[in-house]
Amino acid sequence: MKLNRRSFIAAGAATAGFAAPMLRAAGKPRVVVIGGGAGGATVARYVAKDSKGAIDVTLIEPTRQYYTCFFSNLYLGGFRDIESLGYSYGKLASGGVNVVHDWAIGIDRDAKTVALAGGGTVPYDRLVLAPGIDFVEGAVPGWSVAAQNKMPHAYKGGSQTELLKAQIDAMPQGGTYVMVAPPNPYRCPPGPYERISMVAHTLKANNPTAKIIIVDPKEKFSKQALFEEGWDTHYSGMIERLGPDFGGDKVEVNPDEMTVNVDGEIIKADVCNVIPAMKAGRVCDMAGVNDGNWAPVNGHTMQSRMDENIHVLGDACAQGDMPKSGFSANSQAKVAAMAIRGALTGSKVFPAKFSNTCWSLIDTDDGVKVGATYEATDEKIAKVDGFISQTGEDATLRKATYEESVGWYAGITADIFG
Repeated sequence: MKLNRRSFIAAGAATAGFAAPMLRAAGKPRVVVIGGGAGGATVARYVAKDSKGAIDVTLIEPTRQYYTCFFSNLYLGGFRDIESLGYSYGKLASGGVNVVHDWAIGIDRDAKTVALAGGGTVPYDRLVLAPGIDFVEGAVPGWSVAAQNKMPHAYKGGSQTELLKAQIDAMPQGGTYVMVAPPNPYRCPPGPYERISMVAHTLKANNPTAKIIIVDPKEKFSKQALFEEGWDTHYSGMIERLGPDFGGDKVEVNPDEMTVNVDGEIIKADVCNVIPAMKAGRVCDMAGVNDGNWAPVNGHTMQSRMDENIHVLGDACAQGDMPKSGFSANSQAKVAAMAIRGALTGSKVFPAKFSNTCWSLIDTDDGVKVGATYEATDEKIAKVDGFISQTGEDATLRKATYEESVGWYAGITADIFG
C-alpha cells in the first residue's frame, strides 16, 4: 500500500513510540534503519544529525527500552544494576529520528519498502539492517528458544539477563553452574568467559562451594591466558573447562531434567546457561542478503554485497577481521552514515577506518582488554594493528583498565542514544 500520513499513523498507532511517524517532506531522500542497538541507533542518529535535516531518517525497533548486552556480565557479578544498562529512544526522536516501535515483517527490495506488523509500509532510498543475532536452530541438541526460560542464553540484554541472575542467586549451596559455550563466530568473543568470571565472583561471595563447568566446543578462546590466570588467582578450584578433547564439542541438554550430556557423561546442573551457535538476525534472511548464516558487506561502505541499497551493520554482517561487539557496531555505523550521506546528498566521503576494544572484568578492579584498528580493503575489513593486556600486570594497571572501560561505556552509550 502507498504510504501516506493517515494510513501510516492509523496502522502504527498501537505500536508507535515517542512520536507518530512524520509526514514525508517532498523530495527528501529516505533512510530506514531496522534495529535500535549499537549499530542501528548510531547510524540513525549520525545520518539525522550530520545531514541537518536533509535526509528523512526512520528507526524501526520493537522495544521501547534497549538493554545493552555489553556490560551485562557486570550486572551478573553485582557491579551494576539492571537499570544502568537500559536506554530509551527519546533523545534520538528529539534529534530528528522518526522512531517507530514496531516489528519489520517484510522487505520488498524491488519496491524499496519495509512492511510493519502494525500495518502499512515504509519506503526507503537506503535501508540499514542492524538486527543483531539470532540462534542457529538445533545447534545444541535438546535446546531451543522455547527452553530459554529453563536454560537461558542471556545473550540478548534485558529479561534473559535478569532471569540468569535470579537463577544464580537461587542456586543451592554447593550447586553446579554449567555454561555451554558457543562455536565461532559469535557475539563478543570474550563475553562467555567474562561471564564465567562474574558468576564466579558472585558465587565466591555467596556460595563458595559451588562449581562452575564450561562445556566448550573450541580449542581456544579470546584472552584465554588472561582469563585462566585470573581464575587461578581469584577462583582457585571453582572453575573447570571441558574443551573438545574432553567432549566439549559433543554436548546435548535436557531442559526438563536439567542435565547436560557431555560425550556420554551426564552432568546435573542447578543452572545451565546455553549459548548456542549464532547467525544474523532474521530480518537479514527476510531481505535475502545472507550468505549462509551472515550477511556479507563491502567494508568501504558497509553495503550489502547482495543489494547496493542496503547496508548491514554490527553482529549480523560478515565483514572480515572485526569481532562482533558493540564497539565494532558503533564504529561501522559511522562509516555507513558517512557513505549514506555521500550517496544521498553528495557530501564528502573519507576512507573507511574502524576500531574496536573489548574490555573484560575478571574480579574487583581486575580489568583486561584486547583491541585493534582496521581499514577497508576491496576484500574485507582488515586488521592493521592490535594490542592486548599481558599476564602478570600489576594491580594498578588492571584497575586503570577497568576504570577505562567504565568511562568507555558511559561515552559510547551517549554516542549511540544521544
